[in-house]
Amino acid sequence: MNWNTWARRIHRWLSIAFTVAVIANLVVMGRENLALWVGLLTLLPLALLLLTGLYLFVLPYATRRRGGKHAGGQEDRAPGGSPT
Repeated sequence: MNWNTWARRIHRWLSIAFTVAVIANLVVMGRENLALWVGLLTLLPLALLLLTGLYLFVLPYATRRRGGKHAGGQEDRAPGGSPT
């Protein structure tokens, strides 16, 4: 498995962890005594989501710049849409 697949998988699991942390934060906010650590708990998955999301965002542009295949499979078609 290559790094791109791992980044997508990690990003998916981080989104689940972030969602659970936000739900826990909302439950704790409903109580009278607030726990600061629960609010800060959401920042770790959010920061990691930012990093993996930026990587996944830049990935198509980086592969195109290195001479990889274009997204959408349009590399063998002329501007009119017919195969060359």
